[in-house]
Parts: sequence; structure tokens; C-alpha cells
Amino acid sequence: MGKSILATTFALAAVPAFASGSEVRLKGELGVRLDRMIENHVAAQDVEYITAPFMEKTERCGWWQTEFWGKWMHSAVPYLRYAADGKCKVAEELCSKIERGVDWVLASQEASGYIGNYPEELRCGEGWDVWGMKYTMMGLLHYYDLKNQLEEDDASRALEAAKRLCDYVIAEIGPDGKRGREVWQTGNWSGYASSSILEPVVWLYNRTGEKKYLDFATYIVKGMAEPKKGPRLVDKALDGVSVADRNDPGYRNDAEWAYVCKHGRSKAYEMMSCYQGLLEYFEVISSSPRLLSDVSCPIHAEDIIRAAVMTAGDIVKEEVNLAGGCTSSEAWFHGAGKQHLPYMRLQETCVTITWMRLCQKLLDITGDPKWADEIEKTFYNAYLAAMKPDGSEFAGYTPLSGNRYHGQHHCYMHVDCCTANGPRGFLCFLDELFRAKDGSAIFNFYASALVKGEFPDGRKVAFDMYSLYPRMDSVRIVSHTEGVGEIPLKLRIPAWCGKADVKLNGKALDGVKSGSYFTVEHEWRFGDVVEIKFDMPVVAHTLDHHIAFTRGPVLLARDSRFGDGDMTEPFRPGVKDGQIMSTFAPVRTPSDDIWMAFSATLPIGSHSENPEASLQTTVSLCDYASAGDTWTRDNFYRTWFPIEYTP
Repeated sequence: MGKSILATTFALAAVPAFASGSEVRLKGELGVRLDRMIENHVAAQDVEYITAPFMEKTERCGWWQTEFWGKWMHSAVPYLRYAADGKCKVAEELCSKIERGVDWVLASQEASGYIGNYPEELRCGEGWDVWGMKYTMMGLLHYYDLKNQLEEDDASRALEAAKRLCDYVIAEIGPDGKRGREVWQTGNWSGYASSSILEPVVWLYNRTGEKKYLDFATYIVKGMAEPKKGPRLVDKALDGVSVADRNDPGYRNDAEWAYVCKHGRSKAYEMMSCYQGLLEYFEVISSSPRLLSDVSCPIHAEDIIRAAVMTAGDIVKEEVNLAGGCTSSEAWFHGAGKQHLPYMRLQETCVTITWMRLCQKLLDITGDPKWADEIEKTFYNAYLAAMKPDGSEFAGYTPLSGNRYHGQHHCYMHVDCCTANGPRGFLCFLDELFRAKDGSAIFNFYASALVKGEFPDGRKVAFDMYSLYPRMDSVRIVSHTEGVGEIPLKLRIPAWCGKADVKLNGKALDGVKSGSYFTVEHEWRFGDVVEIKFDMPVVAHTLDHHIAFTRGPVLLARDSRFGDGDMTEPFRPGVKDGQIMSTFAPVRTPSDDIWMAFSATLPIGSHSENPEASLQTTVSLCDYASAGDTWTRDNFYRTWFPIEYTP
């Protein structure tokens, strides 16, 4: 078994916590929220409960019980590293649960290599069996990476199990497979769900170098692109077809349970999961000319990245709302233009997290800061709003107006896909907050944190960041770096920021532009200080006789806890889309469960013909993530407000 749990826990303190190779230790409000989530959710997981289905092999309803363990492992492993540096009791508990979970899953593996809970005759067919094997492979590979970094002698057991599981899938539904069907012909949504197994298949190739896994990945990619009834993830994108319009003619959006069906292409979570795999594949085949010639993929590498970028761009334009969330009933629906309306099942948390992961991958590949802008907006709004204040669970859906409430239970279990998925979202923020990459130290996000990074040549950098951002508009970064020569410090200046001021040791720097990185060229010394001041006005957004407000990356909301009147009372006409609202002011929050509070004097109220009613009204607003976060029915909130019509 290798080292003891206690020895492993202490060894972890020397291992970088995140995929970027950087170390980030969050402080302040976000640090508190993260600590709560690790302790009350990730470390508190009943691992025997979520691995029990693997032992049973009795799933005949087509459910997805076997996804829960793999999702949990995706967050448990990096959070174990994070907790090992200072939270040893939590780390010991989490380490023990990871080991027990892996033991259970490996004990369930059959001689054929299969790991899952479907009986033999239903495997690799309808339902979510292949989807479950995808997450199982991911879980095993996260464990392998952990053990491999620690150089423990039992690392190979997880890798071998993942290989045997992938070999099983290849034998059953790969080229000339026993089942007589291809990957895209199994599962739901024109093959989206099953085809998303591409991501861990590429991971497996990266860890083994075995060509059969790259060949299988290419086979999956062909299935994603070529069959007329398949996912069509490349040609539809390159033809400019919006994600909400990719269903075949005759597909009925109004049919009962239309969003969980065999056919159709508007399911958001699974579609983006496929693009995640395509981008992983793109990175591999574009890494060397030899691979490009050897894999004989029918799709040009540049078409893969173009399709992913065009799809993500369409999502930003047509689907993402002011909270950075999207979808109704888990499907694309041109939601950006409908966000003021009470659509059902808005902003599934699985969609929120998968959107963040897709943006993270695009940021890594393209270096375009607009994808960091998208992560930031989603993180501070849709994501944090979905997380219960104590971090113990995630809402299934988070409406833009209404109540926060618990998600449903799935698959006859006391767990659901969104709560299982939830902790993965925070990783996107942590992974990208700070990077030591391509010779530069890069800040994508701003929060109180101690950060460290190491370059391939061995040079190390460290900075301490002090900030109440985005509650406040300023950031102070102090160097803990010296003796490594000149290292550029790249600062993301958000696109929403009309103006930003940057100073180095009190001296103003020129050339700062929004929507780009600003580079500070400097040979760092201990105590050097970089200061950033963001222009963070409140901006009005109007849509079809409705109005909403944002401040920086944060969507604002009225909340019933303020007790300041009827939230359905209409605004009088006159406020323009994009107008800067000078009548908003940050104020002290009334309670600890509200992060940001603002006082606003606004033209609210009809019957304006009498002098008293024609005056403006002062109300309070808070950040959307705090709105409704008591998770009780008597705490309701609103983000979009009606504007009265005129004749």
C-alpha cells in the first residue's frame, strides 16, 4: 500500500496543489468559503455510500450513480494537497477516504476490466454506463497523479486499472467492437454523453504514451464529427450554427422529458464536456508534426480549435446571462435574450462548472484574457450563488429571481450531480488565479492570497496579495521575490473596467488597457509593491422593458432581508442600457450572511402624477451570490426589475 496515511498527508505539504504547478493560499472571504467547502463537503463525503453501486451491478433504469465517485475524486485530490498545508486533521480524514474509495472501486473491477454497475446485457448501450466509466477513469487517473508525484510504490495500481477499463471500452465499442456499435451510438443526446469519454482517454495516452489510446481517441473524434446523426461538434460550429439550434429538423423541444433523450444536440453540460475532450486532443496532436501525420484524423487540428472557440463565443453571445450562468432545463435556449423571464430550471450548476472548465482550457491554450473574464463573472455570481454558505452542498439550479433551495436527489440516492460536481468549480478559479508560465508571473484573478510559482529553469517567485476585491476596487501586491532577475508580471485588466491605474512602488505606469494583460517589467526585490485601482461603476442593463445592474464583475440584487418594499414595483422609463448609475453607494452590510451591500436611489414606482410618488426611492441591493443565501422560502430576491410601459 506504500506510505501510511499520516506520512502521505505530511508529504503532500511539499507538492503543488493545483494543475498549474503554482501554490495558492486564499485568505479573506474566499478563503473562508473554500475552507468551509473542503471541510463540510469534500472531506465530509461518505465515500462508502458513493462507491457502493460499483459492487452491485444491478442498474437497469439507465441511471448515472457511478459518476459521483469520479467527480468527487477530481476535487478530493487537489483539495487534499491544499488542506495538507495547515489543516492536517481534515487532510488525514480526506486522505483516508480517498484510499478507501480507491480500494472499493478497484475491488469491483471485473476480469474483463469493466468497472460500473450495469448488468452485462445492458453495458455500453442506452443510459449512462459509458458516461460513468468516463468519470471512473478520471477518478483513477487523479489518484495515480497524486501517488506518482509522491513517488509511492502503489501508484501503478490505479493506472493499470484505468488502462484495463479503457481496454474494455475499446473491445466493446471501439473499432470492430463486440457490441457492434460505436461510442457515439450509445448513451444520450446524439452521443454527447458517451463521446465525452474522450477527455480521460487522452489523459491516459498522456500518462502511458501507448498509441492504442491515441488511436481510440482519434476514433472517438471521428464519431464526434462525421456521422450525420452524431454529435456534429465541428461542422455545425464552423458553419456558425448556434448551440441552441443544432438539433435536427423535427426534434421536438416541447416533448415530455425532451431534455433527457436519445436525440437532440442542445444539452449544454454534455456538449461542453465533449469540447473539453476535443481541446485535450488538440493539445496532443498539435504538439508535434509526427503526431499530426500519424493519427490520420479527418479533422484538421486548426479546425478543432476554431470550432471550440466559435462555440464558446456563441455561448457568450447567445446564452450567458449577467450572472455568468446559462441554460434552462439544462439545455441551450438563446438564454441571454430571455434572462429577464422566469424560465424553469435556470442555471444548472453542472453547466456552470463545465462552462468554467471550458473557459479555463481555452485560456490555457489561447492565452486570451477574455476567457478569464468569463470565469470571473461566473465564479463570483452563478457559482458562489449555487454554493450553500457552509459549503456543504450546491443548488441544482439558481434562478435569477426567486429562492435558493436544495437540489433533487438522483438515481435513488441521497446525492445529485450538481452537489457532486460543485467543488470542481472552485478549482478553475484557484488554478488560474496565479500562474508562472512562459517566463511570466501572471495574475488572472484578484483576492487576498499568498501565491508561489516555479519556472522550468528553477527560478521561484512569490507574492502576497491584499485585496477586498470585488467588494472594493483596489489591489495591493507585495513581492516576496528576489535574486531571480527580471521576470515580467502580467496583470489581467478586466474588459468591464473602463479605466485602471497601476503603480509600481508608488510610481504610475502608462499603457493600461481594459480587456488585456498589462505587463510590469521589473527585477523584483522583497517589498516591491504593485497597486491596482479599478474603475468600478454600477452599470444599468436593459432588456425588453426590464432593468438590472452590475458593479464590476458582480450582478446586484434586491433581497427580502432588507425589508425595503415591493420588489415587483416597476421602474419609470428613462434609464438607458449601459448607463453609469451615479446614485449607488457601497454601505455596511446589515449581517454576516451578506457579503456586499449598496444603497441606491432609483426612479421606482408608478402613479408618478402626484408630487410624493414622483420622487425617487432609496433601496438596498447586495451581490447576487449573497441574495437568498439563507436557503429558506421566506428569503427571496430579484435581479431583473420591470420597467413600466408608456402609451
